[in-house]
Amino acid sequence: MTESEMLELGAVEALAAFADGTLSSEAYVQALLARAEAQRSLNSWITLNAQGALQAARAVDAARARGDRLGALAGLPLYIKDNIDTRGIRTTGGTPALGDFVPRADAPVLEPLLAAGAIVLAKASLHELAFGSTSSNAAFGFVKNPYDTGRIPGGSSGGTAAGIAARIAPAGLGTDTGASVRHPASFCGIVGLRPSVGNGGGERRYAGGGVVPISRTRDTPGPMARTVADVALLDAVVTGESTAPLAPASLAGLRLGLPRAYFWDNLDREVEAVMNTAVQRLREAGVIFVEADLQGVPELNAQVSMPVALYEFYYRDLEAYLKEEGLQLTLDEVIAQVKSPDVQGIFGIAKDMPKAAYDEAMAVHRPKLVAAYADHFAQHAVEGVLFPTCPIAPPPIDPEFTGSVEINGMPQPGGPAALFQVLIRNVDPGSNAGIPGLAQPAGMTGGGLPVGLEIDGPLGSDRRLLAIGLAIEQLLGKPPAPDL
Repeated sequence: MTESEMLELGAVEALAAFADGTLSSEAYVQALLARAEAQRSLNSWITLNAQGALQAARAVDAARARGDRLGALAGLPLYIKDNIDTRGIRTTGGTPALGDFVPRADAPVLEPLLAAGAIVLAKASLHELAFGSTSSNAAFGFVKNPYDTGRIPGGSSGGTAAGIAARIAPAGLGTDTGASVRHPASFCGIVGLRPSVGNGGGERRYAGGGVVPISRTRDTPGPMARTVADVALLDAVVTGESTAPLAPASLAGLRLGLPRAYFWDNLDREVEAVMNTAVQRLREAGVIFVEADLQGVPELNAQVSMPVALYEFYYRDLEAYLKEEGLQLTLDEVIAQVKSPDVQGIFGIAKDMPKAAYDEAMAVHRPKLVAAYADHFAQHAVEGVLFPTCPIAPPPIDPEFTGSVEINGMPQPGGPAALFQVLIRNVDPGSNAGIPGLAQPAGMTGGGLPVGLEIDGPLGSDRRLLAIGLAIEQLLGKPPAPDL
């Protein structure tokens, strides 16, 4: 197998090549490490685990040669977002205060993947402290979009998305508070799953500990890859479900909601054209679209989103993480070293977030938001709602952190937060409702930039969403590799 052929392998394909003897894990890791070095300018990784990954690959190859029983992911290299704890490999959160922090244990979400034989290839770059949607990190470098290196990859899991799209790794993990797996997946032409979170406790699909937090009732790790099958495989390993290939859903007769108001408003013309084509092709394949709006969702979401995330970050969760990890750092010391001006600007807002607003969000507005989604799914008998993951295509990198953005030539309101508000607009409500969302490629703009679609489904419908995603992927196809 040539190096170029190795780089194009997805996770399922690489594992099949290991099993039939056409590829060794060591050769595969060597090819990916060379690719990582060759594409260093993308800034998709913070720490490259070269020695550790090669050592682990050789151990898997030796075990395979002995005929040992191997796990479902034996020898598979993964890109792990650098706010997810990795034992023996530094976890920086993309911020200077944690720049030398080496965790004593792996994050619980990572444990089943490593137990199944996966290998940490690299710790992926991110927006500083995961607090943004561009992955423009003033401390560790701006991550670039592989499809146009003058544009953002999305965030905050932009490094994971860029690395996977650039063929540095076949798959990996990001984290998602309000957009951070699905938005960069959309901008980089890959697939990302935000799993069910529910109330952030017992309804959570993935363990949430061992992750530098924003909001533990909202944060979740999520798998990212170039195909839905690869995301489904990682999801199965994390949750302990069967790793047998998931069967695609039948599109004939599948009922999906199409909430035009809010989710389809004020779209970039090229994004709208790609999405309309995708919807038409799905209709022709037998999907039944129910055009009904999600009543009250934008208003309820506004009363939940920032009050919960900012209050939990500033007054509870980051400080708790620092204590759990045995770090001799205070919240204020971490904040004082933050380099990215957009992230620094958030902290004043967080500090001033009233507890009354948080309590009301949790006790009143969030339950209403949850009920609004549940009622919509039940009333209209739909298995999910479909919408553009992001209203715009990837915008240019903004080195001055102005936060400004235009849609079809019209400046958007919001001042320094305008771009952030546009980028998270469609994906944030489902996040706050705790329901699962699957983002995947819908097509490409005329200029060769990826456009993503998302389906949000009822709580606990993660595997069904993945089955639907498989069928959509078979119909719409996958984007071409970036020209790097």
